[in-house]
Amino acid sequence: MNTTIMQIRPEEIEAESFRIIAEELGPTDFDPRTFKVVQRVIHATGDFSFAESLIFHPKAIDAGIAAIRAGRNILTDVNMGAAGVSKGLLAAWGGTVICKVALPDVAESAKERGLTRSEVAIEKGLQENIGIVSVGNAPTALLKVMECWQDLPESLCPGLLVGVPVGFVNAAESKELLSEKMYPFITCRGRKGGTPVAVAIVNALIRLAREA
Repeated sequence: MNTTIMQIRPEEIEAESFRIIAEELGPTDFDPRTFKVVQRVIHATGDFSFAESLIFHPKAIDAGIAAIRAGRNILTDVNMGAAGVSKGLLAAWGGTVICKVALPDVAESAKERGLTRSEVAIEKGLQENIGIVSVGNAPTALLKVMECWQDLPESLCPGLLVGVPVGFVNAAESKELLSEKMYPFITCRGRKGGTPVAVAIVNALIRLAREA
């Protein structure tokens, strides 16, 4: 088999990747901003099926951009999700990224209450001026966000819920429930998803906020 390696400058790799994605996708019905989110998810995963499975609430992108530009924080379900967010870009508006899943008191509370650490971490984190909740790993975390959302005062409600957990136990089901909500969300159908998907969505929104 003959394998040809593309000769390309490091700073041109991302742009060329996006060009390839756009070319291989061909014409779509996405508006330009939604396309940029979908494109970055495909870039992060190499999986073109997300062009079919991602679901956007009609106000999702506007809500995400507004939350970022208002300086509100981003809450993630796992530390890998927090690590992947472009904090330097986010800081321009005063926001930060919060993840409490590794705190000792979260582990203790989870054990005492028979909950996952992700559930307890979400409960604690929602009190900290959260504009976007990003869940890519734990279906229990997504279910907890939706449970808490209905009881939060309006001033504490996030602007956007990104819920794309991956897995075989309650992942597809939790995302199906999210897709029926009236508040802004971005999710996907089925078992696929994951922290790289959640991070890609959030980072796409941060870059869109810079362009708006």
